[in-house]
Parts: sequence; C-alpha cells; structure tokens
Amino acid sequence: MSSTKSFAKKHSEIHALSRFEFFKGVGQVTGGTLLSITMVASSVLAGGLVGLAISFRDLPDVRQLRTFFPSETSYIYDIKGKLLASIHGEANREVVTLNQISPNLKRAVLASEDSHFYDHHGINPVGIGRAALVNWAAGGVREGGSTITMQLVKNIFLSQKRAVTRKIAEAVLAIRLEQVISKDQILEMYLNQVYWGHNNYGVQTAARTYFNKSAENLTLGESAMMAGLIQAPEEFSPFVSIKLAKQKQKEVLGRMLELNWITQQEYNDALNQEIKLGKIKSFQGSALPYITNTVSQELIKKFGRETLLKGGMQVQTTVDAGFQMMAEETIKKWHKTLEGQGLKNNQIALVAIDPRTHFVKALVGGIDSKTSEFNRATQAHRQPGSSFKPFVYYTAFASGKFTPNTTILDTPVSYRDGNGWYSPRNYDNTFMGAIPIRTALAQSRNVPAVKIGKAVGMNKVIETCRTLGIMSPMEPVSSLPLGAIGVTPLEMASAYATFANYGWQSPPTIIARVTDGSGNVLIDNTPQPQRVLDPWASAAILDVMQTVVKEGTGRGADIGRPVAGKTGTTSSEKDIWFIGTVPQLTTAIWVGRDNNRQLSSHATGGGMVAPIWRDFMQKALKDVPVENFQPPSNFPRPKSN
Repeated sequence: MSSTKSFAKKHSEIHALSRFEFFKGVGQVTGGTLLSITMVASSVLAGGLVGLAISFRDLPDVRQLRTFFPSETSYIYDIKGKLLASIHGEANREVVTLNQISPNLKRAVLASEDSHFYDHHGINPVGIGRAALVNWAAGGVREGGSTITMQLVKNIFLSQKRAVTRKIAEAVLAIRLEQVISKDQILEMYLNQVYWGHNNYGVQTAARTYFNKSAENLTLGESAMMAGLIQAPEEFSPFVSIKLAKQKQKEVLGRMLELNWITQQEYNDALNQEIKLGKIKSFQGSALPYITNTVSQELIKKFGRETLLKGGMQVQTTVDAGFQMMAEETIKKWHKTLEGQGLKNNQIALVAIDPRTHFVKALVGGIDSKTSEFNRATQAHRQPGSSFKPFVYYTAFASGKFTPNTTILDTPVSYRDGNGWYSPRNYDNTFMGAIPIRTALAQSRNVPAVKIGKAVGMNKVIETCRTLGIMSPMEPVSSLPLGAIGVTPLEMASAYATFANYGWQSPPTIIARVTDGSGNVLIDNTPQPQRVLDPWASAAILDVMQTVVKEGTGRGADIGRPVAGKTGTTSSEKDIWFIGTVPQLTTAIWVGRDNNRQLSSHATGGGMVAPIWRDFMQKALKDVPVENFQPPSNFPRPKSN
C-alpha cells in the first residue's frame, strides 16, 4: 500500500512544538460558578458515557477504520500528465497523508474545531458540559460540543440528524476509536473526510478548488479561511460571499492568537493577505469528451462503475491533449467544407494510431461532442467499401499463390450466392481485362477483388480480419471483398497499423497506465507486440497500397513522403473512407450521415476524404522526419498451400 494514501502512517508534525507551547492557554475557563457547575456536570456525563460504552453493543465496530478508505475521485490525464477530467460519485475527493497538509491548516482546524484534540480521549468533558448547559437552557439541541473524533465517527457511521441519542452514540464511538488508532490517524482521516463545500470532500480537492494549489502549500490566511468553512461550507464560501468568508477567517485567526499558536504579527499578516481564489471544478466537464468517455467506458467494463466513481484511479491515456485538439479542429473545419460542397448533415470520425505501439494518438467521434455523445470512431459500424480490399489481397499474398504482379482478369462474372446470382460491377461500369493485382487495387477494381476472394476462400479472408482484430459480424458471401459488412474506424485504423508494422501487433489502446488510490498498478499497457501476420505478405500489401497513393484512387492523400493507403466508397455513397499510413502514424477517416442516407451521387473516398486525411497528416507529421517503408530483406515469400 502506498504511503501517500495510507491512513495508518504516523506523523509527528503537530508534535514538533512542545505540548506545553502548542497548547499553552488551552482550556482556560473563567467564572468560578460556571466552572464548578460545568465540571460537575461533565464529570457525571463522562462517567455515564464510559458505562454506556459497555452497553452500546449494536453500534458499528470502529476497528474497521483501520483499513477504511473513503470514496475518492478518479482522474484522467493525457500522455504528458495534463488533467483531462475528474470523475466521481457524490463525493469529489483526493486523499492525502497528514504530512502532505500544511501545518497552518492543521492548526487552524484544531483551533476552530477542537483545540483540546491532543489532550482528550475522544470526548472533551469541558466542551460537552458547556454544550449540555446551553442545550438545557434552550430546551433543545443548540450546541454540539463535538470533538474532531466525534465528528469523524458521525460522518462515517451515523446520520446527520441532531439529537441527544446521536450525540451519545458519537461519544461512545469516539472513545472506542481512540483506543484503536492514533491521534494523527484520526486527524488525517478527518481532514480527508470532512465536507468543504461545492462538492469538495477532503482538504486536497478543497485547496485546489478554493485557491488553485495543493493542501501542503496553503498559507496561514488561506488555511484560516478554509477552517472557517467547516461549520457551514456553502454559507461561508468565498465564492458565495467573500465578506462572510473573511469574517470567519478573522474568527479562526483570533482563536489561534488567543491560544498563542500564532503571533500578533502573523495574525496581522494573514488577515491582510490578498486571497486569490481558484474556481469551482467539481462539476466541470471533460476537456476532451471523446477521449475521457472512451476511457471511462473501458474502465467500467473492466472494473465496474463504482470503482471508477469512488476508487481514486489515476489514469494516463495515450493521447496528447494538444494533438487531439488539433485533430478535432481539423474535423470541424472539414465538416464545414463538405457542407459547402453539398454534403449536408455529414459526420466525420477519425482515429490515429502509432503502428509501432498501437497506442491511440487521436480519436474524434464526430463533429461536436457537445451536441452528440455518440462516438462514431468506436461505436458506429459502417460499411468500409473498397478500404476492405487490402485484407483480401493480403490473404492472397499470404497464401503463397499470388504476388503484386500476378495477372487477374477484370471481366464479367456471376456467382451463385444463396438463392440468387451475384454479378459484381466496377464503380465506372467498365472492365479493363487482364491486369496485375497492383493495378487492380490501385484503381480499386471490384471484379478482381471478388475473384481473388473466391480464389483464396472467403473464410480465409474472415480469418485474416479476425487476426487483425476486426470482430464485427461477417459472412463468407461473394460481396464480402467489397466491404459488405459493418466495421468501426478504430478497427480499421488498428488493422492498417498492423500492416504498417509488418505484421507485429499489440492490442490497440487509449489507456497507457492505471493505478488505484494506493498507487497499485491496475493496468500497464506497455506494448508487448506479437507477430500475427506473414511479414512478406504484409510488406507486399504495403507496397501495393503505396501505388494507390502514387498512381491510383488515393492520389489526393499525397503528402510528399511515402504513404500506403486505400480509399473506400460504398456503392450507395453512404460511407466514404480513406485509411492511410506512414511508418510512424496510421489514420482512418470516415465520412457519412447518422441517418445512413446517401451523401451525394458523386461522393468518393478519394475525392472527399483523402484531402481531409492529407490535411490532418501534414499537421500531425510537421516535426516528424520522413521515413521509408523498409521491410527486412530476408522475409521469405510464403509457400503455396
């Protein structure tokens, strides 16, 4: 268990001052009659409580606090450590140890809430006696007299209802608690448990909210203002009324001065200190919703919603926030451009993956995450059209029976399929005759792709897809080579990334590392690539896909460096794609409509999506050196089987 999250670690900061000096002047009560009455009443009450402690057998077992962990906010960061989102249930909390809290704040809280804390054994007889007299005179509960220990057990175990019976239960539990854990542990628990207003639980989230700093860096003035919030956080919040907040701050500082815990000069300086407020963060949305929502869904699937909301996870994603924002801005710009070209109500999704690690570097699920939470990059299953063909040709190359230069006939053909006949057609309704596979893919000819699929076996093509991580349903029908299935942009980007790495693959991920509230590693996605494809066949399909960009339908994706890619256009022009890769980055882009209607009669992946891809990649690769695809020369060609 990490020391930064352990409630059981002892600290001695408060004891750095001698007991005499730290508590000098504590407990001075004036007025002989009042003191006598109070002491008699408190002695009787204290004695009675000790007896009651034996009989209160149905109260919670305080020993469980030895291993108690409060609910804690989970945080999601980008690859460089920038906070993207905080996720929590009812309690927004980050737990810290006692030595990570400013001594100023510890003294301010003790002065305000329980200046006898280190002298009593759970209850303060003087405080209880005084409260009893006040409540008796008022005819009801007006003053609590609660110690910090009593407040802690109330917050964890008991209801907030003010009643004498509850106060007795608090006292009994407080006595028991002080018998099983130390004072420092109790104070640490309290400071992490108490509510500070605006859905901030614990000193760390409160300090970050009110003053935009860590709890260990709070000044005396800030500490006194925070300590003054405890009794009525929203009422005395400086965000609500800085006047009331300053008034409570003055009261706390005055109490600290009265106890001789600060000097007159420290009092004056703290009171005159300029307070620079932060901002309320508890209810802020995510900076990058497409990223954080995807991460959250993955963590919930693996660990459950409660663990994410209350487990204090620290999540490092694979995404750089600046890079992701650039991708989102690019998509928004091209959405408007396509609207101007007649593609009204279009949606665009983008996934960029580093093929060397299979880390997701950008993931854009639509044109605006604020208007639609639906993530088209991971949740939309759309037909890939001709961008599916590389899987067919790779399967052919891996069989050992075909090479990029193998001749295939682009001529009419019909197949008996199910209850009828299937006759594939090319996009331009023409035929080219005998052509090499390289030309067939570069020009995105449909008939040769179907013929090759039939020659190698559709089940073999499906097997290739499964190896590449495409798990969407598919049947071995004659139209399969033309992308007559539903896939996600994430699946397509990951598959092409495996080609780009010559068959080496790690599971695609947007999460690099996750730890729990105690620092234990829950997920470590350090790449552990495995070779899943034939290296020669992977190099061959990469070589042919470079021809697509140099001479074929993907010329619009030319960025002045080696690119392997493929356009995709469905026969009904409902889905258009371009998926391309350089050695360092693979990007898939899809354009379509949520209602699955035709974009336009002339919408093509090469004409409309390749320019989007080119624009994004030119920005993404601005400072990345040009690399050639360089497969090792000793890849043996697969043997024919």
